Amino acid sequence: MINSMTGFGESQGEINGVTYIVEIKTVNNRYLKTSVRLPEATAFLEEDIDGLLRKNLSRGMVNCSLHLKNAPANALFDIDETALRAYIEKLSRFASSANTNCSLDIAGLLTLPGIVQPALPDEEKAGQIKKTVLSITKKAIDRLKQMRAAEGANLEADMNNHCEAIKQALEQIRARSGTVIQEYQRKLKKRVNELLADAKLKLNEETLAREVAIFADRSDISEEIARLDSHLQQFAECCRTDAQAGRRLDFISQEMLREANTIASKAYDTEVVRCVVDIKCLVDRIKEQVQNVE
Repeated sequence: MINSMTGFGESQGEINGVTYIVEIKTVNNRYLKTSVRLPEATAFLEEDIDGLLRKNLSRGMVNCSLHLKNAPANALFDIDETALRAYIEKLSRFASSANTNCSLDIAGLLTLPGIVQPALPDEEKAGQIKKTVLSITKKAIDRLKQMRAAEGANLEADMNNHCEAIKQALEQIRARSGTVIQEYQRKLKKRVNELLADAKLKLNEETLAREVAIFADRSDISEEIARLDSHLQQFAECCRTDAQAGRRLDFISQEMLREANTIASKAYDTEVVRCVVDIKCLVDRIKEQVQNVE
């Protein structure tokens, strides 16, 4: 069963009245790329959360965010009073030496470097926060994986339908390929006889047979049909057995398109060409869907 790279998972927990909410969103990407956004007070958890994501996911663009709800101000930031007093004293001395009157704006002072600092928890509280946040992160990842699995089942069903349609078109080509050479021989013989009729010459059957044999060898698509049929079987098997089959399915679909192009280049029959066009359209749809597979 394959998995999609698109999904969403959320979970939350509470510590001393503060609600911690973890949200994880994923979209398709060629490789695994993670982005972890945390409040400054919990920045020490970034490496642990990133490790959890990489342990459970193999492909996709992963965005993980931690939000705090009902958090008191002292849980989010601290004010460095020593630095604030130093700023005020220096500004006061400057105003006095410049012989000017000025009022101090506390709100403006808080924007100065080093005044407002993230409130870092003590060791005991940090351990409690880490345990809770990692626990809810695991739950969010589990819910994300459930959604990715459900979406993957839909992708698999859709791609299998396209593969079945390709098989039907391939059967039409296989049935048609046996009569193409016979029709070519009949048309060639008729055309040559018409050209030789006025000259009252007789067609050399040996020459005709040699020309038909050359055409048959040049237009033989039996190997391409067999390979394309094999690719379809590999594609279905890969979907059933590999949960992280995205790259392999992408390669197989490329090979399917290559075989279809080869059949089209060898085909000298409008019915075969029409079937190949249908196959190429179906392969393109498969390739689009494969881009979402983990």
